[in-house]
Amino acid sequence: MDVADRTASPLPVLPSRADDGHKGDYGRVLILGGSLGMAGAPALTAMSALRSGAGLVTVATPQSVQATVAGFDPCYTTVPLLDDPQGVAELANVVELSTAAEHFDVWAIGPGLGRSPDATELVSQLYRTIPRPLVLDADGLNGLAQAVERHPQLLEHPPAPRVLTPHPGEYQRLAGASAGRERDERIRAAVELAQRDPSGATVVVLKGQGTVVANAGQFAVNTTGNPGMATGGTGDCLTGVIAALLAQGLAAWDAARLGVHLHGAAGDAAAERLGQVSMTARDLMESLPAAFQSASS
Repeated sequence: MDVADRTASPLPVLPSRADDGHKGDYGRVLILGGSLGMAGAPALTAMSALRSGAGLVTVATPQSVQATVAGFDPCYTTVPLLDDPQGVAELANVVELSTAAEHFDVWAIGPGLGRSPDATELVSQLYRTIPRPLVLDADGLNGLAQAVERHPQLLEHPPAPRVLTPHPGEYQRLAGASAGRERDERIRAAVELAQRDPSGATVVVLKGQGTVVANAGQFAVNTTGNPGMATGGTGDCLTGVIAALLAQGLAAWDAARLGVHLHGAAGDAAAERLGQVSMTARDLMESLPAAFQSASS
């Protein structure tokens, strides 16, 4: 691993909103995810993106679960995707999705997406062609890992910034090696994965206690969060937070650092209100306003 420095820069901040600002000023986010049995995942991502300031959020989800995804919140829109008998998006959607790329400022791929050969190829093609910042999580990472086995160069020189948000299991599938458990091992693992993109456009968010955010030359270790966040759906929320910050104009490194901090702070606020045992991902999402208010005070 080449030398990577712990960042000495303070946490970034979102710029103040203009008095005459409108929803188009704060970014259009497209979330690609959902499948039978996992409709809640992209919904959590979408609701978290809205709570994090994105102007417009759309969920592209299989037609078999579109009504369920739409029913969680009226504040985002949905579009249907062709799906297979298991309710997983088909590769045939790639043409329409690629055509829609110019209409969205940021993409988030993976929450609840499901696994199939078509899903793997869909992730692979979008990852290497979409000319917009992209956050990849969950089954998006699993699909990318399978694609990288066949095409190891896939991580190199993406057409726009990429933020990868693996937990240790997803990291191992993607990198082909364990991330380790000790802090120094985790730092090294995150930096090494980021350095597989020599262009420097990739940021890795290695989740867990003391989440590591790294790019090819620097890293940061997060200090917010608590064990109550070890519950299904909290990673989907993080994807939405980071996507929204990207949509509002932050660079990938800044959006990842600030997003991880705010996500952990929301988890801390939810735990203080409800206790660590009883908090859920939805509680975390609903605590995002407190995290943003605390960060701006």
